[in-house]
Amino acid sequence: MGILEGKRILVTGVLTDASLAFAVARLAQAEGAELVLTGAARGLSITRRTARKLDAPADVLELDVTDASQFDALAEELRSRWGAVDGVLHAIGFAPPDCLGGDVMRAGWDDVAVALQISAYSLKPLTQSLLPLLRAAGGGSVVGLDFDARVAWPVYDWMGVAKAALESLARYLARDVGSAGVRVNLVAAGPARTLAAKSIPGFERFEEVWSERAPLGWDVTDSKAVAQACVAMLSDWFPMTTGEILHVDGGFHAVGA
Repeated sequence: MGILEGKRILVTGVLTDASLAFAVARLAQAEGAELVLTGAARGLSITRRTARKLDAPADVLELDVTDASQFDALAEELRSRWGAVDGVLHAIGFAPPDCLGGDVMRAGWDDVAVALQISAYSLKPLTQSLLPLLRAAGGGSVVGLDFDARVAWPVYDWMGVAKAALESLARYLARDVGSAGVRVNLVAAGPARTLAAKSIPGFERFEEVWSERAPLGWDVTDSKAVAQACVAMLSDWFPMTTGEILHVDGGFHAVGA
């Protein structure tokens, strides 16, 4: 029996089968979970095609996190389908081009606001809209994908700021939903060669240095360890862990230059 046997899990952020969220979805299924995925806008059809690559094809619901009404629609659909939700993966991030590339002074507020709303703030309405369903399950787990925001990274700029906001928000959410038996944690993954990463100018600089400096090494094409950490956090194996950031980066975060 898998560690997610009988669990009802919502997975956001799947685009292609190279997505970290896809690796989480695939492993969650292998561990017994029933899944629903979400997609948005022009990527919705791509997510639906990708969902068919899972061992058991999963339904895909629309969720554009810039449209507040879609959170309520998603929650209502899951209520009618399942009645309760046991876990949620938040794997949503986006920043306009001016927010990336190595010049934090370049982006104006309109672009920064987009990066913050999609990459950080969206965790709040997602958790809020699904809180009654998580409570109906007797409590549950919200897990977000993160990239360590303690330092300033090359080229990452406003996405780094957004990740810092995500980390802080996760702690406050953990404080406020704990009484409902809901845990909120983040998994800070090392760099992965995903479609999102390819959109970051200079991403190859992360690839070059990470495997050299991480004590355990690192493979930007292998998402298994990140998926295992997320699935473990979505399970009942961490019943008293919340507000935590779990680093799955080969130990890179722990070493200096």
